[in-house]
Amino acid sequence: MCTMSYILERWGEADRQAVIDIFNHYIQRSLAAFPDEMVDYDFFDVFLGMSRDYPAVAVHDDGGQTVGFAFLRAFHPAGTFRRTAEVAWFIHPDHTRRGLGRRMWEYLAREAPGAGVSVVLASISSLNEPSLSFHRKQGFREVGRLPGVGRKFGQDFDVIIMQRNI
Repeated sequence: MCTMSYILERWGEADRQAVIDIFNHYIQRSLAAFPDEMVDYDFFDVFLGMSRDYPAVAVHDDGGQTVGFAFLRAFHPAGTFRRTAEVAWFIHPDHTRRGLGRRMWEYLAREAPGAGVSVVLASISSLNEPSLSFHRKQGFREVGRLPGVGRKFGQDFDVIIMQRNI
């Protein structure tokens, strides 16, 4: 049983390296991150820009290390979609299955209404069953499928759109 404690707080500059290292782990080894090439540490600025007006959180272990992150971002730039956001979250593989995803979701869901968000979407690879299962457990439901739009590691995949209203 894990006795480590975790703190969730708005992410910032101090999280840059760990966030990108975690993201690159999933780029290289899974379909959880859609890019097919690793990103450099400047890519954190892209994440900061996407999440500027939305909730974003980093998870720190009891040693202060960043072990996970999540954020909401605009689903579409048109103001008519302001209440709808898309979620992204990643946890260092040594810290999965400890309830951190659920805790990050609770943080985002609690903060989202303050940003005017009442609908959250997730775009997930059809070949990423652990993520699909996780989202179902958090109350997301499948609302759409884009057949064969992705290709990574020589495999075609669908993008499944899941939605949860807050």
